[in-house]
Amino acid sequence: MSYHVTGLISSAIFLLTIGGLWSQLGFVWQRQQAATNGDSHERPTAVLSVNQFVSSFLAFFSFFLYGACLERFNHYLVWSRLAASLLTLAVLFEIVRDRRDRVATCAFAVCAALLIGAPLGLVTIPGAAEWGRTVSQTLIVIVTVILAQGYLHQVLMIRQTGRTGGVSARLHQFFFWKDISTIAFALSMGTSTGWPLMLLSTVSALTKVVTLWHFRWVRLSPIANQRRESTLAAPTATPSC
Repeated sequence: MSYHVTGLISSAIFLLTIGGLWSQLGFVWQRQQAATNGDSHERPTAVLSVNQFVSSFLAFFSFFLYGACLERFNHYLVWSRLAASLLTLAVLFEIVRDRRDRVATCAFAVCAALLIGAPLGLVTIPGAAEWGRTVSQTLIVIVTVILAQGYLHQVLMIRQTGRTGGVSARLHQFFFWKDISTIAFALSMGTSTGWPLMLLSTVSALTKVVTLWHFRWVRLSPIANQRRESTLAAPTATPSC
């Protein structure tokens, strides 16, 4: 009973993640409109880290794959993470459109190939779910490390420029509450099955706290103000990955 209750609660709260990703897309589109109208001379995706969004995509994708490969198909994980993966892919696409650089294009292409190829493999290859479960558990451990460095890279970009640019605070707030609900759901699944979720979600929640703190740092720190002034003359020179 607790499995379904926490699963439903986790899925409901995960809608905040969907809303956060949609908010991030809307923020980029708003900045695109401002740039088109001449109201802004900064790139719409300035300061957004391709690294961070790729790591987020891999986290969503690994849970999507894990839920699909469990003996008891986990609808709470699969469909919510599929939606999040698609929206993260949309953010990466907007970065590609804005920057048109090789790193962003390759990142988008690899993520799109994974999202298309994995479901096809599960459907067409006999016994794929059995080894897919082991692969997805290993992937989650690897993705935990990738996710941590991805968000730390985003924080580094904020500290280097003294501004948050196209980074959406609401996205990170929603992601934080998603992580907390996922930890509760993982506990209801039992440690033998839920440990991958607990590991990744705990690390993810900590990185969101650090990222959100830096929105305050940007507003109040004299160092952030100095760095904004030093990069104002060349806003497009900020790191793009």
